Amino acid sequence: MANEGHSGGRPSEHQDHVSISEQQFLETYDAGDYERPSVTVDMLVFTIRSEAQSNYRKLAEPALQLLMIRRGGHPDLGKWALPGGFVSMQESLEDAARRELVTETGLDNIYLEQLYTWGDVHRDPRTRVISCSYMALVDSSELELEAGDDASEAGWFRVDQRLVEEKRHLHEQGRTTERRVQLMLSNGTEELSAVIEVKEAVEGSVRSSSMTVTEVEGIAFDHAKMIHYALERLRSKVEYTDIAFNLMPETFTLTALQKVYEIISGKKLLAAAFRRKIADWVIETGEFTGHAGHRPSRLYKLNPDRLTT
Repeated sequence: MANEGHSGGRPSEHQDHVSISEQQFLETYDAGDYERPSVTVDMLVFTIRSEAQSNYRKLAEPALQLLMIRRGGHPDLGKWALPGGFVSMQESLEDAARRELVTETGLDNIYLEQLYTWGDVHRDPRTRVISCSYMALVDSSELELEAGDDASEAGWFRVDQRLVEEKRHLHEQGRTTERRVQLMLSNGTEELSAVIEVKEAVEGSVRSSSMTVTEVEGIAFDHAKMIHYALERLRSKVEYTDIAFNLMPETFTLTALQKVYEIISGKKLLAAAFRRKIADWVIETGEFTGHAGHRPSRLYKLNPDRLTT
């Protein structure tokens, strides 16, 4: 549009702009003419970790876990939130996300994916805040947690999500699907939860969706929405990309890799079918596990020719 960036600009204003150079225009431009929202990044850092067991004889079960930060200040004092922070004027969104990742986990150069931009007007009681969420997948053996400046502690929460109810409606213009989802997070001592209602509508070629948190316990801001959205993205991408390999160490057994796929997808897989599915994605290293008392297993690594994420 010829008048892009102007809301209701007068013709004389347009004439003034075309009579001066862009440099002259920028020298006199006043950003204070427009209200500016704050911008933040929020990090969804997932890993596969073995949970501590009260019975030391029982093997610890690995599970999908999410890094959460207990807020040490207002708003939502004492509640658990995703790690994140405000974007400075001199950094890109991704630079801010990577900075926050290093601050909260000490990790850099790992898988990072932009998920969604959250812009509900009242999502933060302090001011108008737009947040861009990012998903990071990390190998738990490399993690060193650090709580940020506005946090009192950092911790890992096991993440579970289940479908409570689903309704589908067909109508003349298309169809509508309504789902109620229960989100549950646990760190062994605290239980966090939320109920999320998702509505998806198709009318002709137009698709729309909405997400509403109807119940929430212990989770700050609108972060329950972000967690639900990230879980859906992760479970979808594990079916057709190599995204799960970002949760693995450099070398691994096929049994361990299958377990990660099962944890993410939430369903048991037949070993033979799974190995056929990922045959082209892995290559043998020629090495074996060396656990005493167990039969050695072959170690594999990701085939670099099959990188898709």
